[in-house]
Amino acid sequence: MPGVYVWVGLLAAGTAAGTWLARYYALRGNLMDQPGDRRSHAVATPRGGGIAIVLVVLVAGLYLMVRQVHMPALWLGFLPGLLIVAGIGWWDDHRPLSPWLRLAVQAVAALMLAVGAGWHSGHWLPAVVAFGSAMVLVNVWNFMDGINGLAVTQAGLAAAGYAAVLSGDWYWLALGLLAACAGFLPFNFPKARIFLGDVGSGALGFALAGLLAAALVSVPAATAPLLILPFCVFLVDAGFTLARRILCNEQWWAPHVTHVYQRAARRFGHTTVTLVYATLSAVTLALMLGWSHVTLSQSVWVVAVAYLVVSLCWFAVRSGLRD
Repeated sequence: MPGVYVWVGLLAAGTAAGTWLARYYALRGNLMDQPGDRRSHAVATPRGGGIAIVLVVLVAGLYLMVRQVHMPALWLGFLPGLLIVAGIGWWDDHRPLSPWLRLAVQAVAALMLAVGAGWHSGHWLPAVVAFGSAMVLVNVWNFMDGINGLAVTQAGLAAAGYAAVLSGDWYWLALGLLAACAGFLPFNFPKARIFLGDVGSGALGFALAGLLAAALVSVPAATAPLLILPFCVFLVDAGFTLARRILCNEQWWAPHVTHVYQRAARRFGHTTVTLVYATLSAVTLALMLGWSHVTLSQSVWVVAVAYLVVSLCWFAVRSGLRD
């Protein structure tokens, strides 16, 4: 196995090169996101750059899987599922599809990850968590991919957190996802020269669900609840916004600019909001890593307090950003 710096450097460089090619492809094929009332950008921008992240993570995952004597079931659920989620996203980037078709395909991929997690662990709970986290995170990352650098920095931070708690081949995959995010980031932040597209946002969510499933079967049960802390900021913003839209009888699946991060970006700019979200997520990561010797009840309390504090911040900021 190559050293950490070689592994990260190669994958970051490969993602950067792939993103440059994806941008060239998008410009030649007029694969562009146009500005509008339901967008947070002001100029036409190429999309689909996340295909570079997908390819790098898939290649890294295949390498890690085939070097093992016995093929772990979790890999057999994760890699095909990632390919399926990325594939439907790539198709949607080229020709918009029904949200229900995308959801059905995502459910198939989530089921594959769930079977792998259940088979690998021998228990039903990791399977249920894997299915639910895949369905939620794929769509949350799609909802929250609306301003420069936000989705990729949050994914990179979460990958770094999981790299700190994982071991073996999944540790290397977490580093690989972190490297891929780092290689893509200069093309997307602070100025976006290309967007992730559905191929990238959905794949990031699924990759993180895979890391969550791997961590769930390897960490002590007492600290398992802490594993959802890296998603705190995104889950709160996406969850409360989705609930509000459903209660208001809005088409919750349609594009919109009513997330707190989108409202804040209009007032303070993309860079400021992305950095604030990154800072909040760094705090939740510190909580996850700093409470490694706790009881199950203490873990639950830490998670509950973290989500409560972020939720109160969400309501306070949203109240201050009312139009």
